Amino acid sequence: MPAYIKICLFVSLAAACLGVACSANGVSASGPDIHEATKDWIFPATGTISDTFNTRYGTHKGLDIAGRYRAKVFSAQEGTVIRSYLSASYGHVVFVRHPSGYETVYAHLAGRAVRAGQHVEKGKVVGYMGSTGHSTGIHLHFEVHRGSWTPDKKNAIDPFLIFGTGALGQTVSANAHDPYGVFDASAIPQPVAYTVKKGDTLWNIALHFHTSVGRLKSWNKLRSDRIMAGQVLKIKNE
Repeated sequence: MPAYIKICLFVSLAAACLGVACSANGVSASGPDIHEATKDWIFPATGTISDTFNTRYGTHKGLDIAGRYRAKVFSAQEGTVIRSYLSASYGHVVFVRHPSGYETVYAHLAGRAVRAGQHVEKGKVVGYMGSTGHSTGIHLHFEVHRGSWTPDKKNAIDPFLIFGTGALGQTVSANAHDPYGVFDASAIPQPVAYTVKKGDTLWNIALHFHTSVGRLKSWNKLRSDRIMAGQVLKIKNE
């Protein structure tokens, strides 16, 4: 067989295999590009950018938005909830599969507002911002996967490819494709004021707000673990 025919056959076979692999992940190789497929998506939460994609030596496969405790978290696009559960690492988490073949993940929620199998419209509240699972402060961990979510997150893409590039500490607004436009200043994370109730301890208050006793004492300049009913404590969004 002539060499040029062998080369053509090899190229054709490689292209066919690539197409099968992409389809298996839920996104066709001949489908629309990222910008076309996501041009009408909306940003899922209001707050400030606290971490970006591929940090922590390439292991952080999402975007973190710090905000108010129990602030609403919205579905970026219509789709079907494929998972809604309490995970050891993600905490309260919701996975949504979209018609374009993309999947979005909303993690570390204080609570979930949807169930598996439920259809959601774009802008539907899927949960409330919190700090459950492996989290050190109140924020939404948001992931986008071009295809199905996998444990190694090989299909994860940078949300900045969809919404434009932001910066750490930058304020962002929900329910708009451009999250960097008009911003509601009232949504900037503010300390929560908690009034101590009879029987409360620093330990159970820290547990409730997914923080530590040490942080509570530091935020409130406490020298001991002793607190009294009626005392007001500051709970910061860090």
